[in-house]
Amino acid sequence: MKFHYYPETDSLYIDLAERASADSREVAPGVVLDFDEDGSLVGIDIDRASKIANLSRLEAQSLPVASFSLATA
Repeated sequence: MKFHYYPETDSLYIDLAERASADSREVAPGVVLDFDEDGSLVGIDIDRASKIANLSRLEAQSLPVASFSLATA
């Protein structure tokens, strides 16, 4: 899973799987779910992300993480 924040558009993309999106559905204003060709969820796009979420902190609890990396732009 990867989190991509784009400050120029204030959008956050949560990449859930390394598969291409074949379909997208807006489920709430500014929240779009991306699905692959089999209908599996592969990503979440959130517009106006800084207005919806506290982007200054990222916390994970009880995840079976095999590797962790922190990249800076």
